Amino acid sequence: MDIMQRLGNADLFLSRAASEVLSMYGFDLQSFKPRIRVFRDNTASAVPVGFFYEQHYHTVVIAPATSNTVAKCVAGISDTLVTNIYAQAGKCRIPSIVFACDTEPTLLSEAPGGPVMVYPRRIDLENVEKLRAFESTTVASSVDELERALEMRMQCLSTSCS
Repeated sequence: MDIMQRLGNADLFLSRAASEVLSMYGFDLQSFKPRIRVFRDNTASAVPVGFFYEQHYHTVVIAPATSNTVAKCVAGISDTLVTNIYAQAGKCRIPSIVFACDTEPTLLSEAPGGPVMVYPRRIDLENVEKLRAFESTTVASSVDELERALEMRMQCLSTSCS
């Protein structure tokens, strides 16, 4: 959320789960307005994905991406706002940066009550590796990698590369 606020001029697409989790972590979405538009997953057809066909966006960032979201993206399932956005971005050749949660056999994760150890399953790790092979997709395994991927994308845009 801090990275997004620094970027400014961004749209935030929230799944139902993300809305719940943000409030658990104490984020007030009203504090982001008016610089950031917020779209919630409350339509059956994911209406906001139409913006991709109108060339409103140059980059998609999915952060954080749960193992469920990563698995759906890898399988080509687009039944949520987030997975539909990823699919439409791919179809429109818009680069995506995915900050995957489950990238190491063991990791310390920030939970609302404090850090907890997490042990991703083999299938979760395999799906992250499969996603890394997708065209126009960069997978970040840490906040630092996410920031570097965003910096590289912004540099690319400023020098007119696609």
